Amino acid sequence: MSSSFLVVALALQAAPAPEQSPPAAETLISRAQQSRGAYALLTDLVDSVGPRLSGSEGAAAAVAWAVERFTALGLEVHKEPVLVPVWVRGLEQGEVLAAPGRRVHALALTALGGSPGTHRGGLEAEVVEVTSLSDLQERGPSVRGRIVFFNHSMAVAKDYRRFGELRSKGPEAAAKLGAVGALVRSLATASMRSPHTGMTQFTEGAVLIPAAAVSVEDAEMLHRLLGAGTVRVRFALGCRILPDALSFNVVADLRGREHPEEVVLLGAHLDSWDLAVGAQDDGAGVALVVETARLLAGLPERPRRTVRFVLFMNEENGLRGAKTYALAHARELGHHVAAMEFDAGAGRPLGVALLAGAGASSLLEAWLPPLVQLGAGTLLQEDAGGADLSPMAGAQVPLVSVVQDTMHYFDIHHSAADTLDKVEPEGFSQTSAAAAWLTYALAESTAVLPRPAPPAAATPSSAR
Repeated sequence: MSSSFLVVALALQAAPAPEQSPPAAETLISRAQQSRGAYALLTDLVDSVGPRLSGSEGAAAAVAWAVERFTALGLEVHKEPVLVPVWVRGLEQGEVLAAPGRRVHALALTALGGSPGTHRGGLEAEVVEVTSLSDLQERGPSVRGRIVFFNHSMAVAKDYRRFGELRSKGPEAAAKLGAVGALVRSLATASMRSPHTGMTQFTEGAVLIPAAAVSVEDAEMLHRLLGAGTVRVRFALGCRILPDALSFNVVADLRGREHPEEVVLLGAHLDSWDLAVGAQDDGAGVALVVETARLLAGLPERPRRTVRFVLFMNEENGLRGAKTYALAHARELGHHVAAMEFDAGAGRPLGVALLAGAGASSLLEAWLPPLVQLGAGTLLQEDAGGADLSPMAGAQVPLVSVVQDTMHYFDIHHSAADTLDKVEPEGFSQTSAAAAWLTYALAESTAVLPRPAPPAAATPSSAR
């Protein structure tokens, strides 16, 4: 017997006797895997709707798609209005200018969400390389009139949090020091010269400068060339920032049979970036939510509590949907007994994470044995929650997550390669099974999870 198997076995022996109905576990898990319904829904979403950037026609089509799917399941469905930013990408061109002994090099780049466009003819300036925000501050006035190149060494998924601020905060910080543009090495764990976009944040009233992500390969080239001497870059962006537009969160309730006032929330974000169809980010999460709704609605008896399925709008470039939901439902959040978000792609399940009060672990562990067959029957010491749940932090809603394999998630994240062919159906169906069972467990348990301690500061994620 392997040591890892022994640890799992002992943990299960020590767990309290589960209160679940074994037939419900068998039904949900087998149906999820055999039907591969989540994969079918994901295929339908990306093939029929495509990219879904907030404020776009694709986003509007996604809202209609979601309403139609939930309505067909017999759920109580409605749309909740959200004012979202509208940002249009446009032209993207860039090149390293020729120098003595060096020809022109084209750059593979893509604008960062929220970036303004360049003036007609583009922006040309000398490049200065920095590797952190503190490094930028040390350069001070020396970056004035230059393009700041934010380089880093992201290699594994966990590096995303480590280097994410270079993209989200770097361009504004550079603008404050007088820089005229910003280039950021793509936040990626792999690249086929494919730049990865994402949001950059400019506070109200700040000076906006054009900002783009460059492919990993071109970032390496810039680093080499800068090591040999002066580098000048010209790039042109046709971005436009338009007035806010009306969009919607889609909310669907499966009313509880005994405690309809108590809510277990299951969420994902409906929007995606515009470079691809957003199969992993977050089409996969949307499909998991809708498929869980289908599986629970198909049971002979509804769970004790209401399960609320929420597809948030504008996670990628504003978090407006999440903030609007938390504000509109502020009086109800005290009755939200658990919340779970799917926004980590389509990888297989590895376990469960939890953010709740004392004693919550033993309550949840009682429901984990059915997940052993999926490779997810262990409570892991990892963060639970997600960006769309962060505005609820002040209400101390217990958070639960199905931890997924994200080894290759950032290979394609926010890039033109985020397409359906990267999704492995079998592993995805296992995650779907885990999502359905864990949602049912939270809604059916006779006891609710204790609420976590108040957060020190409820700040939304800034590295999407």
